[in-house]
Amino acid sequence: MAQSPRTNELRRTLDDDGVALGVLDDAYSPTLVELYAELGLEFVWADLEHGGPSPWDGDRLADLLRATDGTDTELLVRLPEPDPALVRKALDAGVRNVFVSRVETASEAERAVRASRFRYDGEAGDRGFANPRASRWGTTDDYVATEDDETLVGVTIETETAIENLDEILAVPELGFVFLGPLDLAVSLGHPGEPDHPDVQDAVEEILAASRDAGVPVGGLGFGMDDVNEKAEAGYQLLNLGSTTGALGGAVESWFEEYGTNDQ
Repeated sequence: MAQSPRTNELRRTLDDDGVALGVLDDAYSPTLVELYAELGLEFVWADLEHGGPSPWDGDRLADLLRATDGTDTELLVRLPEPDPALVRKALDAGVRNVFVSRVETASEAERAVRASRFRYDGEAGDRGFANPRASRWGTTDDYVATEDDETLVGVTIETETAIENLDEILAVPELGFVFLGPLDLAVSLGHPGEPDHPDVQDAVEEILAASRDAGVPVGGLGFGMDDVNEKAEAGYQLLNLGSTTGALGGAVESWFEEYGTNDQ
């Protein structure tokens, strides 16, 4: 029996100028992804650039995706490079939200977005019609007609070259969002480990202002809830609250700090 296409609530939030909150699961655990979905986070970030399984491992991605089935939570997958084949591989596994690292030109961004589309900017897209999991094993009604509207592809802006080409990147048709990478940007600008350096902060403000002017949603990292709230007020629409290991580490440290205090 045919099923209705599942709505991508993350894309809807960005389209409606809302703010989506999520967590980086750096344990790559379906159980934790399921827990985050039950807690109501709008996305769970799986970073396949700096760690985790191979970005070519469709079975691992499928396991993480199953943990969000039946919920409004989306898996957000970061891919290590703007390789159209990688984009198609992730989408075939059932991912509908990806962002691509190391994008420095509009051409690279366009290739990544085009790889996610059956139809792109009034022309034929470059999406492959392959693995049936993306279409729920062929049971989704009007899959081809609706899939492009439910897929979100963004890029990271994290190098000096990308900033130089920023206006052209932001003009790429159907670009879903840009994600600011202040840590890698600090390296590119010659200030490794100093995301608060004035040069880095000036670059971040430049990216944020240009993206808002172009109408492209902006995502970023939250460094504590005060920072999250400030960034939401500043116009960020996609905000990562923290990580699994960070949250667990903080909880365990607090237990040690409180241990024995009631006996003193």
